[in-house]
Amino acid sequence: MDLATILAFAAAFFVFAASPGPDNMTIIARTISSGPASGIAYGAGTVIGILVFLMLAAFGLSIIAAKMAFVMTLLRYGGAAYLIWMGIRLWTAVPVVPELQPVSDRRGLLTIFATGIALNLGNPKMPLFYMALLPNVVGASLTSAHLGILIAVILVVEFVVIGGHVILAGRARGLLRTPRIVRRVNRAAGGVMIGAGVAVVATR
Repeated sequence: MDLATILAFAAAFFVFAASPGPDNMTIIARTISSGPASGIAYGAGTVIGILVFLMLAAFGLSIIAAKMAFVMTLLRYGGAAYLIWMGIRLWTAVPVVPELQPVSDRRGLLTIFATGIALNLGNPKMPLFYMALLPNVVGASLTSAHLGILIAVILVVEFVVIGGHVILAGRARGLLRTPRIVRRVNRAAGGVMIGAGVAVVATR
């Protein structure tokens, strides 16, 4: 795999990862409503889901994933329901300025992390992306070295994309200084999360 091929894959994956969608909207909403740790936890979950599909595609197991459509559907709907539920909670939450809002506990972050994994494992577009792209990147054979390079590229791209969304949302969170503003932002973030959940359910 030469440098030009690696850069082409990196560019294609960056466009895929940075495009507006439920995951990025949820990362922003979680960061604004509960702080950077919450946004990072969800983002880390999405990365695990992405890497799982990469491994399936790399070892020719995408066909197996396709035959597990029922399980994938359960994961997708379960994750979407959680997003909608969290969005409703945000919409109805008592406004608290960030400095006084308790930091999410470890259990809460693990739940958010698991939701990110579930939604990505239930994303039917993920295996299609890899099945369409990998043959053009590595050809008929995929060595462990190639797989390591692809994983490294994905991690770097996701670090930039997730980190960028968390930083921007974190700066917006710093503007929250009155309960009135917090209420408006909570409702906006809640609406985004509900919309993200609905978008996940509507995905075919």
